[in-house]
Parts: sequence; C-alpha cells; structure tokens
Amino acid sequence: MESVILKFEQLLNENVNYIPTIQNEILDAKNPGKWSKKEVLGHLVDSAIHNLVRFTEINYSEKPYRHRPYNQIELVNLNQYQKTDIKELTQLWFSINNQIVRIMKSVDENALDYKIILSDESVIDLRFLMTDYVEHLEHHINQIKS
Repeated sequence: MESVILKFEQLLNENVNYIPTIQNEILDAKNPGKWSKKEVLGHLVDSAIHNLVRFTEINYSEKPYRHRPYNQIELVNLNQYQKTDIKELTQLWFSINNQIVRIMKSVDENALDYKIILSDESVIDLRFLMTDYVEHLEHHINQIKS
C-alpha cells in the first residue's frame, strides 16, 4: 500500500493549488450530457465522502462488508458543484482526501484482506478498493487537467 499512498499524496499535493488556477471559463464549460471540470471535481468530493465511510465502516461492520453504490449524477446535481466557488470546492476535496490518507496509513495489514461484496455480488478486498479509489481519482484529475 505504500506506493499507492505515495501516489495518492502526490496527486493531492500537486493539484490542490493547481486546480484553483484554471480559468473559470474552462472549469465551467459543459458539453451536452457531460460534466464540467468543476462538476468532475465535485464528483471526486462525493466519491471521497462515500469512500471515507466505506474505508472506516469496514473495520467495525459485519463481514463480509456490503458495498453500497450511490447515484453519482444526482449527487453532482443536488450538491450544485457547478455553482460552487472553485477554491472552496478544491479545499473540500483536499480535506476529505487527507483524512482518507490518514486512514490508509493506519489501516491494519490484516484489514486489507477484508472481503467486500459489490452490488453485482462479485467479491473484492479492501486493498483493491483503496487502490482502485486512487486510480479513479487520478483518472478524473487527468480529465480536469486536460
């Protein structure tokens, strides 16, 4: 997990100050049926919130842990990320993810093997979920930066 955490911290630290420097016109631009760059960042906030809960709940919940999906599109709309100040949104994203970093650094090695049942009944473990979370974040950061 060390390399995953290092990559995660690097993504956070490289982008917390960069994202707010992107011109508002670029952040706010929308194509039909697509999120703006600001909404993509809002989606990353929602993802962070849900994964923070998952990464902590799995430690005290009945095993195997049942992964609960969430309505990503509705959350982006309901949270009105398109209207949110980019500095505030970036700070929210950064703060929640810093808490996730703390959890990742402190998770017991045995807990990484805890089983998680996805909505399609396939089974993964906490290690996979945490690694996938960082890859997901990197994918969307690259969308914002492109």
